[in-house]
Amino acid sequence: MPQVKICGIGELNHALVAAQAGADYIGLVFVPERRRRVAPDTAREIIAGVREGCPKPPKAVGLFAGQPLEEVSRLSIDCGLDLAQLCSGESLEFCDQLRAETGVKVIRVVHVPDDGGDASDGIAETLNRFQANGHLITLDRLVAGLQGGTGQSFDWNMASQLAQQGHDFFLAGGLTPDNVARAVATVQPWGVDVSTGVETNGVKDNAKIRAFISNAKGEANAKNGAA
Repeated sequence: MPQVKICGIGELNHALVAAQAGADYIGLVFVPERRRRVAPDTAREIIAGVREGCPKPPKAVGLFAGQPLEEVSRLSIDCGLDLAQLCSGESLEFCDQLRAETGVKVIRVVHVPDDGGDASDGIAETLNRFQANGHLITLDRLVAGLQGGTGQSFDWNMASQLAQQGHDFFLAGGLTPDNVARAVATVQPWGVDVSTGVETNGVKDNAKIRAFISNAKGEANAKNGAA
């Protein structure tokens, strides 16, 4: 059954809906000038509210991009994050040092061109290097000037090949409640990650959050039941 991450959470209500629907991770954006950015006080309130209100709360992931190590470390500790997701090509050394300083696990985003095929060897090499040091990976669509949350997908066949080679990763980019079951069936990712796809007019939609989680995990349940 894939892990499910609901990203871009900005309100406790949406975090609780995600948790109650079975989300494994919630993502909070700390990247300056991004629409979904949350203040540290808000992040702490959301994380505390979920942990107090749910018997099995999802893990809290903070999203960062191109920010100094000192800032990422401070926010990770002050907000009580479980993981830090790095979205701007941060080096392996940066990831290693962040984990050593804070104890939080690291998710490193790897951006994939639309066609994916020509870049597959280089992406596999990157996955090998980061995963060998214990870091998680998210595969997301490469869009110039953006680090994520674009709502655009890439070639799932390339992602499927990486999964068949034994790579575990979150699949992100262009996922919605309508296509996530097909994505899980096609790619067999370790996890799926969504933000734009569970929004209506730029705001998290509780019905879409529930449907996304149900469809993502339902596809895996259906395959297991047929086995």
